[in-house]
Parts: sequence; structure tokens; C-alpha cells
Amino acid sequence: MAQDIKSKFRWPQFNWRGAIAIVGFFAAWHFFVKLGVPGFKEIAAPFDVLQTFLTRYVNNQEYWSSWVSSFKRVLYGFLIAQVLGIPLGLMLGTREVFHNLAYPVIEILRPIPPLAWVPISILFWPTTEMSIIFICFIGAFFIIVINVHDAVRSIKNEHIWLAQSLGASSGQIFRRIMIPSVIPSIAVGMTLGIAVTWNVVIAAEMISGGNGLGRLTWEGYVSHTVTVVIIGMISIGLAGYLSTIVVDYLEKKMMPWRVVR
Repeated sequence: MAQDIKSKFRWPQFNWRGAIAIVGFFAAWHFFVKLGVPGFKEIAAPFDVLQTFLTRYVNNQEYWSSWVSSFKRVLYGFLIAQVLGIPLGLMLGTREVFHNLAYPVIEILRPIPPLAWVPISILFWPTTEMSIIFICFIGAFFIIVINVHDAVRSIKNEHIWLAQSLGASSGQIFRRIMIPSVIPSIAVGMTLGIAVTWNVVIAAEMISGGNGLGRLTWEGYVSHTVTVVIIGMISIGLAGYLSTIVVDYLEKKMMPWRVVR
């Protein structure tokens, strides 16, 4: 019994090369600041940033509530984008009439940067929170729609014809051929979407106001407190990294046939 459990459970391997790279990055940062290398003169050293974090933020409830606020906005915007984007991508790929009507509109709206929607979202939505969530939604929505649409359109007609010749119904073709073919593209859309969503939410918090990691970084810039700016930047990086870990876990559950190396 214990042997079976041990064989199924695998501890994640420690990436020592990555650890060395991170240590080397902070060491280079420290020495560049201390040596006064151009461009680093006005930047705080890593130990100054750490000291500011330990004295002002580690026990600061407002700082951790900024984490929660940013995570909630990213989560809501990301989930809404998946719930609406995946069915829309499937319809665009499978319904020719709908594709001819809706796809040109999507192609016009898709190149618009998410931040260009900020003024409209502030005017349209009644609260700042809803406007920021909407911007997060926009950041991930078009990515997932286009990925799913392209995946459906790339399915070979021979596969569908073969299934039809064997007596498969439209529902069976959708479940057994289209959905498995689309899942890898959904996974790619999720990976790209979560990264864009974090980029967008930070900028939206800076512009729209409210709390959050983006607002924390902006306030550090306005007050000319470099250590606060760097704390905000590192916090954003860690938050995005944690979100990517969750998305990677979901991808593995969605595609169990992939070999994990």
C-alpha cells in the first residue's frame, strides 16, 4: 500500500539552476547599485528593499489586502473570459453564418489594447471595481476566442467525414473530436490569458484608482519611494508566478495524456 502511494506521489524536483540564477540576479543588482553603474544610481539595493518590506509591509494588513484585491480582479476577469470566450470560439468555428457575421467585428475589436478600454469602462460601469474586472476580462477574452476558433477551424475534414461514415451523430462528433482537439488550444489561451490579465490589472489599478498591487506601485512612484516601487514590482511578479502554477496544474488535469517530464 505504502509502495503504491509512493509510486503515485512525486515530490517536485528542486530547480537548482533556477535558484542559482535568482541568487545571481540579486547579487548583480546589489553590486551594480554599490558600484554606481549608470542607471542603477537611483535604484535601491536589495537589502534596502528587504528592510523596507520587513519594517513596513510584512505585518501591514493593507498590503496583504492589496494582494487579495488584485487576485480577485484577475480571477473574476479570467473566469468570465473563459466562460464566454470558449463557447464563442466554438460557435465561430462551427457555425459558418455566425462566423461571417461576428468574426469581422471581433477582428476589429481584437487589436485594441486593453488599456484603451479604460476610459470607456470607467464611464460604462458604475463602480471602479467592475471597470477593473472588465479590463481584466478584455485582456483574456480575445486571446481565448481566437485560440479556440483557430483550433476548431484546423480540424481536418477527413476526421469528421470518417466519424460520420461510421454513424456518429453531431453531438458525438462534438464531444469526441472537436472538444479533444480544442483542449490544447484552450490551455494555451489560459496560459497567455493569465499573463495578459496580470499586466492589465496592474495598469488598470494605476489608472482607475482603488487598492491593489498596481496602486501600491503607483503610489511608490508618486511619492518617489523607490523601495516601495520595487516591492510592488516583486509582489506583482510573485503573484503572476503563483497564478501560472495554478494554470499549469489545471492544464495537466485537462490533458492527462501528456507525458510529464
